[in-house]
Order: sequence, then C-alpha cells, then structure tokens
Amino acid sequence: MSRHAQQLRDHDINPCVAETDASRRCMDDNNYNKDMCTAYFMKYKSCRKFWHDIMMQRKRNGVKPEMPSAEERRKMLETMGKPY
Repeated sequence: MSRHAQQLRDHDINPCVAETDASRRCMDDNNYNKDMCTAYFMKYKSCRKFWHDIMMQRKRNGVKPEMPSAEERRKMLETMGKPY
C-alpha cells in the first residue's frame, strides 16, 4: 500500500474513513451505478465539508493541530450528535 493510501486509511488524518468505505461498498454492490449511491456520496461530501470547516476555524484560532485527532473528533460528535 502506498504512503498516500495509508494516510487516507489513517483515522487521525482522514475523519471520513467510514463514509469513504460506505461509498465504495455501495459502488461495489451496485455494479458501479453512481445513481444508486447518491445518498452515500452526499454523506461523504457533508462529512468532508463539516471537518474542513472545523479545521479552518481551528486554524483561524491558532489551535494546533488544525485537524482534531480521532479521539477528539469522537468526543465532539458525542456531544453534538453526528451533524452529517
């Protein structure tokens, strides 16, 4: 597995691993018919947007690291509910 592929699977780097996996699984199950997986794609897109907005806010506030760790994200989602 390439270094880039490993980073995409790292929960500390990619907050949307579960959504990525669900989209890919849907595509596999539906013979790559994108129309059947629109809901999964929208959920992935919402996830990416949500965490990108969090990352940009932390960057503006000078918080390091800009992307919260997997544990921090889990706690954030527990308190607010999953917004996507």
